[in-house]
Amino acid sequence: MSFMTDGMPAAVILVAFAILIDLLVGDPRWLPHPVVIIGRMISSYERLWNRGTARQRKLSGAFLTVTVVGGVWLVSWLFLLVLARLHPGLALIAELWLLSTALAMKGLGDAARAVAAPLSKGDLPAARQALAMIVGRDTQRLEEAGITRGAVETVAENTVDGITAPLFFALIGGAPLALAYKAVNTLDSMVGYRNERFNDFGYASAKLDDIANWLPARLTALCLWLAGGCLIGRGVTGSRWRGALAATCREAPRHPSPNAGWPEAMVANLLGVQLGGTNFYQGVASHRATLGSGQMPLNVAHISMTLRLMHGGWLLFFTLAALTLWGLR
Repeated sequence: MSFMTDGMPAAVILVAFAILIDLLVGDPRWLPHPVVIIGRMISSYERLWNRGTARQRKLSGAFLTVTVVGGVWLVSWLFLLVLARLHPGLALIAELWLLSTALAMKGLGDAARAVAAPLSKGDLPAARQALAMIVGRDTQRLEEAGITRGAVETVAENTVDGITAPLFFALIGGAPLALAYKAVNTLDSMVGYRNERFNDFGYASAKLDDIANWLPARLTALCLWLAGGCLIGRGVTGSRWRGALAATCREAPRHPSPNAGWPEAMVANLLGVQLGGTNFYQGVASHRATLGSGQMPLNVAHISMTLRLMHGGWLLFFTLAALTLWGLR
């Protein structure tokens, strides 16, 4: 648990303040960000260790995963321990800051609105450029529907990676466990690819990310559905809401990721749009199953609707998790 808490209820209060900090301040560029440091560490180790036979690469990748995740947890735990010995107030400030860096409510919302703003004015080149900052797919030829799909998919998937999963681990184990989760997530985003370079070396990182996100992804989909019930008449119809839960359970396993399909399928079914399909990466087509009925053509308004679902979803996730922990004290 947190160094500044005495049991579960106090941890909930600490995380709530970290949420407020993230919503108000986000991640100022002048402050060092733990994920950037973690990413540099992974990059350095990958250049040194990603070599040899397939078996050697798989073992080296597993060692990298244990080293980075365990190291991040240990260093952050010791850092807070030292500060707590110096003065409890220092540890409190540091833990609030570390917790806020694990969250991405403001950053994710700002990134989506940066795509929506020029798109709403018909400025496709600027919208494509903004989308390229948050997705890996080619964006140069995308029209309004394709740009919107990229933004909606990014917000839906990252509601788990950037918000609810860090909240989940923060409530269980404070800043050290939340940052350990971010290390898992960063490892997967850097080496967890199924290609010649990372298929063996990134195997352990990808599997650990799947395990870490398994429960948060499904709980997030449920909370998005509950949030959708509060938005009936404001982008969500009653019939779509009633059918979204069953449709998501059918469609989510179609996604190549065992976890990303759950929030994406839920958002698609609540909004009546279709996500997934064909993307291009450096000119090479990549096909994935479609999610949602596609009753409504994708347009820029669906980005703001997705953001409303995102905020409603994480708020319900945190509230239900907090009430559960409070009841266990």
